[in-house]
Amino acid sequence: MNNLDMNRIPEHIAIIMDGNGRWATERGKDRSYGHQAGVDAVRCITSECTRLGVKYLTLYTFSTENWNRPADEISALMGLVLTSLEDEIFMKNNVRFRVIGDLKRLPQAVQDKLQETMDHTAKNDAMTMVVALSYSSRWEIMSAMKKTVKEAMENGASYEEVEKMLTEENFEKHLETNFMPDPELLIRTGGELRISNYLLWQIAYSELYFCDTYWPDFNEECLHKAIESYQSRQRRFGKTEAQVEAEEEK
Repeated sequence: MNNLDMNRIPEHIAIIMDGNGRWATERGKDRSYGHQAGVDAVRCITSECTRLGVKYLTLYTFSTENWNRPADEISALMGLVLTSLEDEIFMKNNVRFRVIGDLKRLPQAVQDKLQETMDHTAKNDAMTMVVALSYSSRWEIMSAMKKTVKEAMENGASYEEVEKMLTEENFEKHLETNFMPDPELLIRTGGELRISNYLLWQIAYSELYFCDTYWPDFNEECLHKAIESYQSRQRRFGKTEAQVEAEEEK
């Protein structure tokens, strides 16, 4: 952590936790063994992000596309969600829990446990850990668009009036992530170089960091390397390098 600028820690880090299954396969174990090891990594990274002062940590846990996986793996994952949410890491680290995604597709027991955990941690304020569960960005964007149009048409608006109401601001308030800022840093573990339908609207100007480390092996040192990479970059948001440097000198 000696190389980190504590004044430039990202407020919001999003992670695609990839590699659990391959990590387990390489060890001659079932994929569910890798998912269990992945929970241990979640505990580690949640604690470290809280210590560093990160305010939002969003973890891609289960995509809508993952419903196409073998039934036994899905069942094991749902069971793991239930047991991992019993972990007191939230209270120990003063972490609030939130979840985003198409939760209606989840088993009722999982839905109930998610709500119970959100209620139990609602007053925690050191960091918010957000789990993307049964989530895909295309589903989120389509859902937000439908809600935005419905809101406009409920007041008997004409097409022209509806069109005027379709602003980024009105649209974003219907996104699953409307309670938090966009990620400054997106990390993907496991060696793949793609976004996999994750926070596509929100990461328009996020810094991307890919590493070969499988998620169960992603530890504090790995997190620090990702943040160091983020801090080494100049974030321009469409401006030129000279413009950004001139603004920083003011």
